Amino acid sequence: MDYDFRKIEKKWQQNWIENKTYKVDIDLSRPKFYVLDMFPYPSGAGLHVGHPLGYIASDIYSRYKRLNGFNVLHPMGYDAYGLPAEQYAIQTGQHPAVTTEQNIKRYREQLDKIGFSYDWDRQVRTCEPEYYHWTQWAFKKMFEHYYDNDADKALPISQLVERFEKQGTVGLNAAQTKELSFSAQEWNNMSTNEQQEVLLNYRLAYLADTVVNWCPALGTVLANDEVKDGFSVRGGHPVEQKLMRQWLLRITAYSERLLKGLDTVDWTDSLKEIQRNWIGRSEGAEVLFPVKDSELKLNIFTTRPDTIFGVTFMVLAPESELVPLLTSAEQKQAVEDYLELVKKRTERERQAEVRKVTGVFTGSYAINPLSNEVIPIWISDYVLAGYGTGAIMAVPAHDSRDFAFARTFGLPIPQVVVLPGQEASDTSTWTDSFDSKEGTMINSGFLNGLSVAQAIEKIKKHIEDNGLGRVKVNYRLRDAIFSRQRYWGEPFPVYFKDNMPYVLNEDELPLELPEIDKYLPTEKGEPPLARAKNWKTKEGYPLEVNTMPGFAGSSAYYLRYMDPRNRKALVSKEANEYWQDVDLYIGGTEHATGHLLYSRFWNKFLYDLGYVCKDEPFKKLVNQGMIQGRSNFVYRIKGTNTFVSYNLKDKYDTMEIHVDVNMVRNDILDIQAFKAWNPEYANAEFILEDDKYVCGWAIEKMSKSMFNVVNPDTIVEEYGADTLRLYEMFLGPLEQSKPWDTNGIDGVHKLLRKVWKLFFDRDGKLIVTDEKATADELKVLHRTIRKISEDIERFSFNTAVSAFMICVNDLTALKCNKREILEPLTILLAPFAPHICEEIWHALGHNQTVCDAPWPQFNADYLVESTVVYPVSFNGKVRFKLEAPASLNPADVEKLVLKEEQTQKWTEGKEVKKVIVVPGKIINIVVA
Repeated sequence: MDYDFRKIEKKWQQNWIENKTYKVDIDLSRPKFYVLDMFPYPSGAGLHVGHPLGYIASDIYSRYKRLNGFNVLHPMGYDAYGLPAEQYAIQTGQHPAVTTEQNIKRYREQLDKIGFSYDWDRQVRTCEPEYYHWTQWAFKKMFEHYYDNDADKALPISQLVERFEKQGTVGLNAAQTKELSFSAQEWNNMSTNEQQEVLLNYRLAYLADTVVNWCPALGTVLANDEVKDGFSVRGGHPVEQKLMRQWLLRITAYSERLLKGLDTVDWTDSLKEIQRNWIGRSEGAEVLFPVKDSELKLNIFTTRPDTIFGVTFMVLAPESELVPLLTSAEQKQAVEDYLELVKKRTERERQAEVRKVTGVFTGSYAINPLSNEVIPIWISDYVLAGYGTGAIMAVPAHDSRDFAFARTFGLPIPQVVVLPGQEASDTSTWTDSFDSKEGTMINSGFLNGLSVAQAIEKIKKHIEDNGLGRVKVNYRLRDAIFSRQRYWGEPFPVYFKDNMPYVLNEDELPLELPEIDKYLPTEKGEPPLARAKNWKTKEGYPLEVNTMPGFAGSSAYYLRYMDPRNRKALVSKEANEYWQDVDLYIGGTEHATGHLLYSRFWNKFLYDLGYVCKDEPFKKLVNQGMIQGRSNFVYRIKGTNTFVSYNLKDKYDTMEIHVDVNMVRNDILDIQAFKAWNPEYANAEFILEDDKYVCGWAIEKMSKSMFNVVNPDTIVEEYGADTLRLYEMFLGPLEQSKPWDTNGIDGVHKLLRKVWKLFFDRDGKLIVTDEKATADELKVLHRTIRKISEDIERFSFNTAVSAFMICVNDLTALKCNKREILEPLTILLAPFAPHICEEIWHALGHNQTVCDAPWPQFNADYLVESTVVYPVSFNGKVRFKLEAPASLNPADVEKLVLKEEQTQKWTEGKEVKKVIVVPGKIINIVVA
């Protein structure tokens, strides 16, 4: 009987489900290991072969750890809220839940076909009330807490209220939106609404006016990664910057802890650096610049206060609340026109290095507090409202953006005089500096002779001593905008009383998503939830009509997997103390600055409250690369319906057309399939080479528009899931991007057929014997045990597949059919190809799953060589090889080689001057 992979795989997939082979519970007798894949969003297109890459890798590692005695948690679920389902609902009227359910069903079928070891009893879906109950609960907790910088943790907002009642803001060091100062008496004299407004300034979940990416056509706020070149990624609709009242999460309160936590996790240096840059810690000073003829002062943050003498203009962010206050009547129209222009650019685009310099003069001037020079105040979109104070002092001699701005608008650019060999952009020792236009000294000797570090410290001290500002640490990280004007998302557990927000009681959770008649904003422009009938509390207070963003449900899902059916807590203390954190997390680098930061913040907050036992959620993180598409092309002679084969195309005037890769095998076109693919090609004619139509090819992003999407179901049907698993690993290093190319899949499939033939004859009879293994067979086995174990630990799965090929070829050549060899080989291969190995394992007489077999132990003794083959050289030229016992010392090897018949031949008539023996390596005989 040949290797019938279809029958075998269907059999064992059903068996694993029926016997709950992958179900896992707390087991104190075994060490835990938690392996997690990044939460997938179930799209309508289903999986293509690029999607399972990380899943297969994590599955191999999960199975490997289980075989090594670990109690492995390996769950799967769905990030089920998403804009695509909502847009489909708007277009068709079909409820997003229906679309999502269909997509999930499709995903589940595909995942099951590949044979993953997921504990499906732990499945979670973010769109289910049972799940988003705890997302709402976490939001409620954030609303009820603030961040105390002295305690360096989140504390109940009730403690802050008690403090205000007794001493106001005296001595308070807390994360806040704006600096407030009031006495206990002033607090106690405030109205309830005034107090609630003050508390929003400190809450970790708070309402505030903030600039967002607003897409009128979609009727919702978009995240930065959902916008490109001023248009929505989905639909290509215009996006503008708009000031809106939104919910935000105060992730900035955790900036320093998010930075320090990176030193404790096993992530790549590049990924850590991405997060460090995104958080953007910088030390400097806030300096107050008085506005001329005004009581206003511009508060700016700078990391280089020592350059304050070189300031030639100030720049405000377009969103700054100071813009209308500083805009003169003469400049009002110009400013309004400019503000309208910059609405169309996202913050990410504004920060891009390659950009057009734009700006407008406000008509106002500031006064340099150290030099007393009067300097103009401008507005430009290269300054962001959320970083620092939303205003900068511009020093063209020390900043490339300031320099470009000054050159564009003809503003003064000081020329810094430096000592020989020094760089003007970063002076290592200060000396006098002069304005290139006015010739006035802008340093005046204040910093002469000081290093940059010394100059910075001197200016900081001068600023603080003279009340001109203060020393401060700043971060680029922004608070996370948490509102979306969509229907398909988690409802906020929030109601409004006298226009102020309050959260529901815990026993009122979950607040379930209501039914509505349309999924569009209302005629008044309100979010879709405003269409819900009686969307109020029992007391009649209106509920929040925004919903939470996509990252809400994915920020703590790893915790819910630990205890998914708990109705009393997100995760029980027992479950969390056992599973603790994720030991291995596999996913794409596209989540480096979004999901990973949010989930780390979420975890640290829950850690502060004592709900989780680890400060960091993901111990080790591996980013898999992308599987790119291998596109194929046909060549149509222009103006005809004739297609010419690849190597003949240069003889004609042709146009290149993408063709569906599923009708191409080894770059040879299935002509009949091509004709049936498109009615336009039904009567096409072909100019062939060697009776074949050869297609061109290129490596591109896997995309439906390029017809290079390969459905894993097709591969599974033709070659089997085990072949797909092995082949995806064989394509190249896990972390690197690589092209999908079915041209090499036959080799991997042949490997499994060779494995099968080691165990069964042509009639399907088991041919494994209990004979004792030979030394050569044991050598092959233990070499493989060592190699596979090391490769799995290093996530070098491609080299592991190569090692299996070598091993099987060697055992086939040795005609090995010994249980002592083949049974351990089955266990080694099981993480990679579980279906065939489960079949073989049971054929060998085992009643339990191969998943619970003990991992083979490496024995180095079997790799010790009993003989050594020496190349024998004469005056440096190799003439023959000599096999000698490995135990011989150099003197004995010399005696042995001199007695050799071939030595006599090459030394005949010559004198042996010297014999050089390099033990275990080479013999060189010097003759004259």
